[in-house]
Amino acid sequence: MAEQEIEVIHSWSAPRSLSTSLMYSFAQRDNMEVLDEPLYPAFLRVTGFDRPYREEILSKIESDGNKVVNEVIFGPGGKKYRYCKVIYYIIREDAHHMAKQRLPGLPDDLMKKGKHILLIRNPLDILPSFDKVVPPSFKELGLADLVTIYSELCELGKSPVIVDAADLQQDPEATLRSLCEDLDIPFQATMLRWEAGPKPIDGLWAKWWRNVRKTSSLLKSPLPEPDLPVPANKNLLAWVGDEIVPRDDAKVSVFDSIVQGGDGVWEGLRVYNGKVFKLEEHLDRLFDSAKALAFNNIPTREEVKQAIFRTLIRNGMLDNAHIRLTLTRGKKVTSGMSPAFNLYGCTLIVLPEWKPPVYDNTHGVNLVTATTRRNSPNNLDSKIHHNNLLNNILAKIEGNNANTADAIMLDKDGYVSETNATNIFLVKKGRVLTPHADYCLPGITRATVMELVVKENLVLEERRISLSEFHTADEVFMLILESLC
Repeated sequence: MAEQEIEVIHSWSAPRSLSTSLMYSFAQRDNMEVLDEPLYPAFLRVTGFDRPYREEILSKIESDGNKVVNEVIFGPGGKKYRYCKVIYYIIREDAHHMAKQRLPGLPDDLMKKGKHILLIRNPLDILPSFDKVVPPSFKELGLADLVTIYSELCELGKSPVIVDAADLQQDPEATLRSLCEDLDIPFQATMLRWEAGPKPIDGLWAKWWRNVRKTSSLLKSPLPEPDLPVPANKNLLAWVGDEIVPRDDAKVSVFDSIVQGGDGVWEGLRVYNGKVFKLEEHLDRLFDSAKALAFNNIPTREEVKQAIFRTLIRNGMLDNAHIRLTLTRGKKVTSGMSPAFNLYGCTLIVLPEWKPPVYDNTHGVNLVTATTRRNSPNNLDSKIHHNNLLNNILAKIEGNNANTADAIMLDKDGYVSETNATNIFLVKKGRVLTPHADYCLPGITRATVMELVVKENLVLEERRISLSEFHTADEVFMLILESLC
């Protein structure tokens, strides 16, 4: 195709703002050329930063900023458009952050010509990733530079199109369609997908700082994508480790103890009217369980609270929500059972979901008595709220096979302990009875109900209860706030 004058689309961003993903998206268009940070060599030359790839880049790529702007960014091309991940105030420095430098001597055309995109991201999402490399500062995050770029473009009458990285993650098609409309270019469906792996458009430095995840067709599920019980949860954000990530990126290492041996502790929290029900009591139990399992390098109580609140706020989940709060022993240096291999500290997971009541409270539920017996404290103490739930899962399988809501679990002597997922109570002749918390979890909601029973001047009995007593009870109820379901 003969070379022609080309319309340039500049993309500006702060660090860790999905700028590479947006570049890859535009690269899928049939009418688009793409430049991956063409001014990066000029940045290396001017600043003198020492990088493993510095000499290779300076020897192979033009580093004169003026020449790059005039001959590369605005040079003739074979397609109608050129997408330029332009770094002028902000130049990507390495895998984890961008250095903010105004390169001297660059022509004003960089700002005056072409169309401009400003890709922004919530600093709460940027900070944890940035902090893994260097302590963040306002200057290094480049937020002031983005404001300056925005102001200069507006003064020039070149107001940029603003794209929020969160929108790009949660609804890429709608966001890209809107972006194309604002840029006055037709949307192309090819922008939504590309092959995993390195790209020809990647700069020479990409192998040093761009994490590429490859997928194997052998690992792809042949099953269709299932419907979610609550479709809104498709776009949820979860806290994993030290950052908030989208649902599809909410993963832990294969070396994490939760994967290696179910080695973790957890809490089920409910959110009502902007408050987490019995949060302090749940945190007490979480930390007690972690202590009983001899976890090391545990996050502080305040750090856990901040992770919970920030995750709820980011999701807008202030009512009718459930949180699965998990603390694992953390990642191991090698696979194996020994906690001596856990040298990275604990992994904190905050998984919030919109979750309606699990059970049918209008018509009641049916239960079956499982043959699987509840763990004895001789083997694994239920007072440790641990993630090793196979005992409960085996009983739940029996309930599923019997087409019942859940299964009642007995202790080793045949007395009722709890269901596979909840504490259980019965009412008989005005008395409220519940099993001792020897085999069952001493639930926080259970304790709350027991307090309310006493407060209402009802007779409360906590003792061994046989299965026949449940069969002949006036009423039976389960507690679902801390359900394992």
